[in-house]
Amino acid sequence: MKLPVPVTVLTGFLGSGKTTLLKSLLADPALAGTAVIVNEFGDVGLDHALIESATEDVVLLPSGCVCCAVRGDLVEALERLGEQAMSGRIKALDRVVIETTGLADPAPIAQTMMTEETLFRLFQLDGIVATLDGEFGEGQLAHDYEPAKQIAVADVIVITKTDRVGGDSVGELEQKARALNPSARIVKAALGAVATDAFFNLGAFEPVAIRNAAPEWLAADAHHHDHNCADEHCAHPAHQHGDHAHSDHDHGHGHGNGHLHGITTFALSFDRPVDGRKLSAGLEMLRTVHGEKLLRVKGIVYVAGETAPFVIHGVQHVFYPPAPLEVSAEASTGTSNLVFITRGLSQSDVETVLEPLLRDGPPAAPHAQHWATD
Repeated sequence: MKLPVPVTVLTGFLGSGKTTLLKSLLADPALAGTAVIVNEFGDVGLDHALIESATEDVVLLPSGCVCCAVRGDLVEALERLGEQAMSGRIKALDRVVIETTGLADPAPIAQTMMTEETLFRLFQLDGIVATLDGEFGEGQLAHDYEPAKQIAVADVIVITKTDRVGGDSVGELEQKARALNPSARIVKAALGAVATDAFFNLGAFEPVAIRNAAPEWLAADAHHHDHNCADEHCAHPAHQHGDHAHSDHDHGHGHGNGHLHGITTFALSFDRPVDGRKLSAGLEMLRTVHGEKLLRVKGIVYVAGETAPFVIHGVQHVFYPPAPLEVSAEASTGTSNLVFITRGLSQSDVETVLEPLLRDGPPAAPHAQHWATD
């Protein structure tokens, strides 16, 4: 069994088609090495006969996939699953899917996968997939915060039930989803069918994989809307402190800036290397003071004194340690981008915290080692 085993978190609002999607995927014999972790068998309905006959936490599906129920702590369930696979009591695992309930917040699961040291040897968070109801999703996004947040933190959004609605409706729903999360990949599923490459091997939390798809992972351009200001005394921070650093506002209505339930997306850009100490301190302040409002933070940042940029990745108050992203000289842009998806936290709030990055240049003697190890 190749370690660490990639883990996909599958989330989606009530009735959005998670179960249908999962059943379709698990019917593929090529996915026989998949383990599915669900909250309760009764909530999932993968197979009625299987549910009735299940007497233990782990059962074998007809396709060869493993299904287990979380009746306690997720960490314990994953550890138990790993031990069973390593000992040969169940077949070797190629991947794990954690399916949430319709009202669940996927962020705590992602945070657990990011912070629990006992899991690092066995498992690696691969990405978050969120289903969006193609028939009723627009109303759900408008009236309920839970599906909006699920979409906001996702790496892949699957619009389901597209066989039941017209193309115009699907297009409008896709725009709503794109406004909440410009960097997520959006795919469409009819009758629950979706290609496995939209679900697995996402590498959304793995720096090596991010290197191969950095523009798509970050999608900073999708958050940008030029802040045109002819007045040299413009109060915007990008114009207060010279032309070496800038932040790009998106004033569009539903174009790269959500506003549903207070969810907003924006990006800050810097066209010269930043001070690693100050960036680390600024992100720590944001995490400490506004952690619950930071739904997702992604960044590729060039630090003074370092040849390779660093990957910044956070889900609310939990951040991965910054990891170097090896890129060729040809692929190096030298421009840093930080993308924020927030709730109740404005771009100006973030800029206020990170203002030293906009105001000051790199230090004369950069503390690159301090940045790399914090």
